[in-house]
Amino acid sequence: MWSNLVKLFSKKKKGISYQLPVVFSLLLIAVLLFLPTGYEDAVIYKGTERCSAEVVSVDDSKIISTGLIKSGEQSCVVRFEGGMFKGQEAEGVNMLTGSLQTDKIFVPGDRVLVVISHKGEEILSVNLIDHYRIDKEAILAGCFVLLLFVFAGVSGIRAILSFVLTVLTIWKILVPAYLNGLNPVLLGLGIILFLTIMIITLVYGFDRRSFAAVSGSFLGILTTCVLGIVFTNAFRIHGAIMSNSESLIYSGYEHLNLTQIFMASIFIGASGAVMDLAVDITSAVQEVVLKKPDISKKEAILSGMTVGRAAMGTMTTTLLLAYSGGSIALLMVFMAQGTPLDNILNYKYISSEILDTLVGSFGLVTVAPFTALTSGLVLAGRKEKGKETTETAETQIETQTEKQTEIQSEIQSEI
Repeated sequence: MWSNLVKLFSKKKKGISYQLPVVFSLLLIAVLLFLPTGYEDAVIYKGTERCSAEVVSVDDSKIISTGLIKSGEQSCVVRFEGGMFKGQEAEGVNMLTGSLQTDKIFVPGDRVLVVISHKGEEILSVNLIDHYRIDKEAILAGCFVLLLFVFAGVSGIRAILSFVLTVLTIWKILVPAYLNGLNPVLLGLGIILFLTIMIITLVYGFDRRSFAAVSGSFLGILTTCVLGIVFTNAFRIHGAIMSNSESLIYSGYEHLNLTQIFMASIFIGASGAVMDLAVDITSAVQEVVLKKPDISKKEAILSGMTVGRAAMGTMTTTLLLAYSGGSIALLMVFMAQGTPLDNILNYKYISSEILDTLVGSFGLVTVAPFTALTSGLVLAGRKEKGKETTETAETQIETQTEKQTEIQSEIQSEI
């Protein structure tokens, strides 16, 4: 069975096997771009027009200011820059809730994103959403694509394809499926397996390295999944700990299993680092095999383990920095208030971050031996088999030659 699976990933023609993942990715991206999520026509946005607008003037007389906190509303006259009302001016409202996290104050000259409620050509109301940032985001994304192309060439284009495919898969498949109530853990595993195959084959093509890296990384992800389920229950963590999850429930999605979604988020969040380490180890084993074609499977596995040990220290720290970086303000609050360490470690939201970090690190630690094992089994030992076959053929030829010589000698002696 193992050999049959390997054959599915083996390269018959290098060019075709290397280019096929690109073709598949482009087709999938095209399909996903036009795939409806089922949530495009939200009721609150029916009969509205969205566009950018320039703030012409503001009226701050209705703003109630108490130090840093501002509440009330800000009236702004805006000039629309697109859509069916392009060039027209209208008065819009910027509601302030007293939250520094979500509130914004506009000044004349600002560009804002507005939602225009209208009936035919009559403007009913204008809601100022936030500062307009889409153009800056497009510039940043363009610079990122250009940088990848300049420094990585064709590999950079493949990286861009994997990035776009991942974003579209999460937005067009994973998120709508979760909203529809599908099992978060099983669906998450399926989506991650699909993305792992696509991303790694974009790196290697359909060959033995892809099979080794996909196998090793998915075994690590499965480990993360099992530990996430076990310790989420052991820590008594409820999925409502996730940001904005309560808003989701109050929006009519109380049927969702938030705890299972939280469990799935653990291995989804760690999957990128797991794939990265799996590809590093597979590439290292492949280089060793190329430099020493007669290396045994055992030696190749041990070489992969050595590489894995060296990479594990930095990769686990990567997860720690990623999670703690998003919570730096919370840590500052704890220190400013002199909160005892045992209190901090027992808080539910801190326990959830610890769970994310440690369980994700388990996945990274286990993916190293898993990938070393699969890489050694799949990539090494092929030269030895070829050598044995050649030696066997040479022995058979020598035996046949000796027999022919003996027969000729007998014939000559009889004559």
